[in-house]
Amino acid sequence: MEPDNQQEVLEEIEEQEQIEEGTREQLIVFKLGQEEYALPIAQIKEVVLTPRISAMPQTPDYVKGIANIRGNVISIMDFEEKFGLNGSAKKGVGSNGINYTLVIESEDYHVGILVKEVPNTLTILSSKIDSSSNIMQHSTLDESVIKGIVKAKDRMIILIDVLLMMQSGELKTKL
Repeated sequence: MEPDNQQEVLEEIEEQEQIEEGTREQLIVFKLGQEEYALPIAQIKEVVLTPRISAMPQTPDYVKGIANIRGNVISIMDFEEKFGLNGSAKKGVGSNGINYTLVIESEDYHVGILVKEVPNTLTILSSKIDSSSNIMQHSTLDESVIKGIVKAKDRMIILIDVLLMMQSGELKTKL
C-alpha cells in the first residue's frame, strides 16, 4: 500500500468511528441536592461567586431576588427549591459558606442559577445521552426541558435545557 493511500484509509476509518460514536458535547455539571445536573456549556455565559441578592416581593420561592453581576441586574433562581430537592444541606448556602451563580444569557433572558459547589466541565459523546422521553412520564416538568440522562462511568447526570425551560414557561422570570 502506498503511504498516501494508507493515510486516506486511516482518515476514513477515523471519520467512520466518529460518526458511529456521535458528536462530542461539552457540559457544565453541578449538584442540586444530592443529584448531579448539567447544562450545555453554550448556555452559560460565566460562573461567578454569588453577589449580594436583593429580595423581590411577590415572586415564587425559587426566585431569590436580583443581583448586580458586572453591571447587569439579573434574576437569581434556586433550582434546588424549584425542583423540590432541598436536602439536608444548610438552606441556601454551600458547605463552605459560599454560593456560585451560573449566569445564563440569551437574547430574551438574563438569569442566574444558584449552585453550592464549583461546577465542573465534562466532555461526552452524544451517544452517552439517554433520551428523556421514557423517563419523564412521571414528572410534572415539561419533558422537552430534560434533554436526557448522561451516563459517565458510574455517574448519572440529568441534562437540562434551561433556555427551553424559560421559553416553555416552567420558570417565572419576570420580576
